Amino acid sequence: MRYAIYYTAPVDAELTRLGATWLGRDAVTDTPLTQPEVDGLTADEVASLTTDPRRYGFHATLKAPFSLKDGISEAELVDGFRRFCARAAVFEIPALDVTLLGRFLALTPQPASAELNAFAAACVTAFEPFRAPLSEADIARRMASGLNARQQELLAAWGYPYIFEDFRFHMTLSVKLDDDVARAALQQAAETYFASVIRRPHAIASLGLFCEPERNAPFKMVDVLPLTGALAPTEPALGQAL
Repeated sequence: MRYAIYYTAPVDAELTRLGATWLGRDAVTDTPLTQPEVDGLTADEVASLTTDPRRYGFHATLKAPFSLKDGISEAELVDGFRRFCARAAVFEIPALDVTLLGRFLALTPQPASAELNAFAAACVTAFEPFRAPLSEADIARRMASGLNARQQELLAAWGYPYIFEDFRFHMTLSVKLDDDVARAALQQAAETYFASVIRRPHAIASLGLFCEPERNAPFKMVDVLPLTGALAPTEPALGQAL
């Protein structure tokens, strides 16, 4: 079993509902949903182009999936999660927008938000005491992706290479899109579909704890809580161990 700390809007938020329907699965209830129609693509093609993000659920990763350290229970992690949410303050980013991130579609902050990056860094450091060391197989899998020296250092120290200065907040909407026609069709559809929640100020007001019951199983929600504290993302105390 692995756990992850995700950004997700509240369960009943419009963004959450739209994202889950776009991917074809509600990670809160672990139920399938009928995806929106996309001009130029069949329903099967849309399902195929959203396969990987559907398994993870609609989210942005803040603390990448990790196994619990020996001697740590899920109850202790849940308690730490609740304490983190009780000390973190709500903050606002200028907007989310549909963008191409490499070869896949995602909702990303436009423009980039230093506060959001600091919040992600605080999640990485605060929850690190719960994380078990990576297995040799996981290290080898990551190394095979061609990490640079700094990313290798981050992988060794924190169990994930794309954090701190290499972090890019993104709410994934597709698999890698190698077909130009499919990419254009999906991007146009996403911009229309998410029009009511993009290109306007967005409050980061909640946090999610999700679990993967076994490797390659769909991730499910453990808890989604509001941020009710007073510590801004840039305050060092927010990233202190729980």
